[in-house]
Amino acid sequence: MNIVARGLFAATAWALSALGACAAGAEPEVIYLHASVLTADVAHPRAEAVAVRGGRILAVGRDSAIARLRGPHTRVVDLTGKTMTPGFVDGHSHIGDLAGIWRLADLSPSPVGTTGSIAELQRVMRAVLAASSAPADRMVIGVGYDDSLMSERRHPNIAELDAVSADRPVCVVHVSGHLARCNHAALKRLGLDASSPDPKGGRLGHDAAGQLDGALDEQAVGLALAALPAPSPAEAAKALDEVQTYYASQGYTTAQDGQTSSPAVLGLLQAASRAGALRLDVAAYPKWTLVDDWVAHRGVVIGGPYVNHLKFAGVKIVEDGSPQGKTAYLTKPYLHPPAGEGADYRGYPILSGDELDGWYDRFLGRGWQVQTHCNGDACIDMVLAAIAKAYAAHPDARATRPVIVHSQVTRADQLAAYRRLGVFPTFFAEHTFYWGDWHRNETLGPDRAAFISPTAAARKLGVDFSLHTDAPVVPPSAMHVWWSAVNRVTRSGQVLGPDQRLSPETALEALTLWPAWQHFDERIKGSITPGKYADLVILDADPTRIDPMRIKDVNVLTTIKEGVVIYQRGETPVARLPFVS
Repeated sequence: MNIVARGLFAATAWALSALGACAAGAEPEVIYLHASVLTADVAHPRAEAVAVRGGRILAVGRDSAIARLRGPHTRVVDLTGKTMTPGFVDGHSHIGDLAGIWRLADLSPSPVGTTGSIAELQRVMRAVLAASSAPADRMVIGVGYDDSLMSERRHPNIAELDAVSADRPVCVVHVSGHLARCNHAALKRLGLDASSPDPKGGRLGHDAAGQLDGALDEQAVGLALAALPAPSPAEAAKALDEVQTYYASQGYTTAQDGQTSSPAVLGLLQAASRAGALRLDVAAYPKWTLVDDWVAHRGVVIGGPYVNHLKFAGVKIVEDGSPQGKTAYLTKPYLHPPAGEGADYRGYPILSGDELDGWYDRFLGRGWQVQTHCNGDACIDMVLAAIAKAYAAHPDARATRPVIVHSQVTRADQLAAYRRLGVFPTFFAEHTFYWGDWHRNETLGPDRAAFISPTAAARKLGVDFSLHTDAPVVPPSAMHVWWSAVNRVTRSGQVLGPDQRLSPETALEALTLWPAWQHFDERIKGSITPGKYADLVILDADPTRIDPMRIKDVNVLTTIKEGVVIYQRGETPVARLPFVS
């Protein structure tokens, strides 16, 4: 008996276990037949049919077994050979931030947008200013520019932004979200001058004469974003609704707010939950410096259950920056340091070691999960040390499932430490496509670049992980994530680190089963298993049985959340992402 046959035989027995319940009157509300079901359940990886009742999966198995469960009121859906998977679970993104920038000017390069030069960036920003009826002192911001893909291979400078407007405040935010560049009018609007101190965890750029050069790095970016006028509650709710529809159109049934970093975003999510306006589950992670106040005064409960699709799963710390922006904290220098930095430049941490240790001791001591943004291996060393110290002080802290977000420039010895400490990485595997060439040629060099997002090495050590998009850094496209993890093809068509490619089946687990565990949701979602939520996706092809290079072209036809269709291709309007062509 071959593997597929054994899987279907087991799935038949699995389905038959539900017959007693159905005989007692619990007939399915819906049965899906004639499908290629990829369950992500390691005990029963494939099936043909699924029965659903009360928002839960009632039974899974062969067509013949599931068809026998049909009752007089059961709706039967013939999938005619289409593929069904679990709903995708977002390993890390920022759904609240995406809603916040939903209508800002798009400066993304191809293939996401069209801005490939500083002249094009200037044209877009001038057009935004010309169309604006806002007061003259209102901040105007564009998002998504990428110096690595500009024809000039650099950031716009302050003179070039002054050329957009000499008197209107203009800032542009890098695709990573970790860097921004502003004109003189914007610096004045923000109350900054040459004597202004660096904000904690950030830097203000200066020229050779000591004057501000318009650069805002890391936590300083928040100064510009905070100057944007707040949308009305109705505008904010509409943006969040449209963003949810976009996530659903990509097959996501669980989204993450990977750093709830403002009272406005917190209020938006809480209001949507109270109003019953969340159609996806949202796992939110309040910013580490704000969480105590929000727990005391804003009704935040860390580690509680979903309430109307919203829960606060843990706390988020940011400890370094962006490798493509050359602010991630590395143990070895960047291949080509940023302008003005020496050959030994390695980026920098946001918090000191003592500060980081203190936060981990506080949060893990309370039994809270901590997700820490770390791209560079020096940053990862700091986090691993902080976790080990917290474990020594709090013996039960291992149960908090600490997460290292992005984990890009990870060494092999650090993967072994992940296994030893029970640390869960969530990998930004799409870096291989979006910035793989840049990392190989500009930031890291060939050897280090080939080991970014070392997913196969992690699996070899038995380390589970999730995959993510970090939206709004790149669009929240689960199929493109799946494709990137399996192929690791760069923009130029080269394979970056061929030994780190995943099988399609393993990549599916990293999009479903393992991120469910990451969010403490493994009992209710992540696989098509009886008793779990009926969070399901229907695709027009089976990604495990086609040319791997075609995976990104597979279409999501239907997304189902707890038995309810929340997206239907061709029937559900999908608002165009401001940065997606």
